Amino acid sequence: MKAARLIVLGIAVVAGGLAAILAGSLDRQEGPAPEPVAKLDTAEVLVAKTDIGIGQSLTEQDIGWQPWPSAALSPAFLRRNERPDAIAQFIGAVARTPIAAGEPVRESKLIRVKGSGYMAAILPAGMRAVSTEISPETGAGGFILPNDRVDVLLTRRDRETERATGVETHVSETVLPDVRVLAIDQLVEEKGGQKVVVGRTATLELTPRQAETLAVSKQMGSLSLALRSLADSDPTKDRQEVVDVERGSNRVNMVRFGVTSTSIAK
Repeated sequence: MKAARLIVLGIAVVAGGLAAILAGSLDRQEGPAPEPVAKLDTAEVLVAKTDIGIGQSLTEQDIGWQPWPSAALSPAFLRRNERPDAIAQFIGAVARTPIAAGEPVRESKLIRVKGSGYMAAILPAGMRAVSTEISPETGAGGFILPNDRVDVLLTRRDRETERATGVETHVSETVLPDVRVLAIDQLVEEKGGQKVVVGRTATLELTPRQAETLAVSKQMGSLSLALRSLADSDPTKDRQEVVDVERGSNRVNMVRFGVTSTSIAK
């Protein structure tokens, strides 16, 4: 029995030695331990906690501080070390544009209304909000939505031509090209994935001179809105055309006997 025990003990000692040798060789193959990862430098910035829609008044639950990589910071971000009271400052402010949850809040996207109405707050300096009646027939079948750009068309009878020819004649002219739609009825943004809004009133963003042109045009005939292509909607593209309209010069499409001709009205 003693001999058997000695044999078992010897085998165990040999196996332990072999295991130690194998472990040492594996450690040598693995090489040096990896260096610890450097800590990411961050700063706390003000972000939206939930999706904030255009025209929404901010509450304390809508915004909060969140760490943000310092390498990705923008000068427009509101930092806690620079504006520690930013949350209190912007409670009650109105969102000028939509802000997605987790997006850093920029001051340019917010309006401190100071008791004013929302529409007055979002209007750019020097611009006016002017409403005009529309119908499905005069409003592109209801496919015009807030923030779309449109041409305002005036259709009226040409009395002078009628006296000369004795034939009823109508002319159609673009009195206001490429203007922004602020709202359709009380809707100021597209919500719930809707594609069509059939409203009775369109509110347009106009210069003071354009507002006068619209008021006069309402008395001269019927107005229609022509929806512009997204690729063609550029506020600066037709600046010269706007100047021409304000000077009283504009392109006129005249329809006589089913034939359309184009001329420049002075």
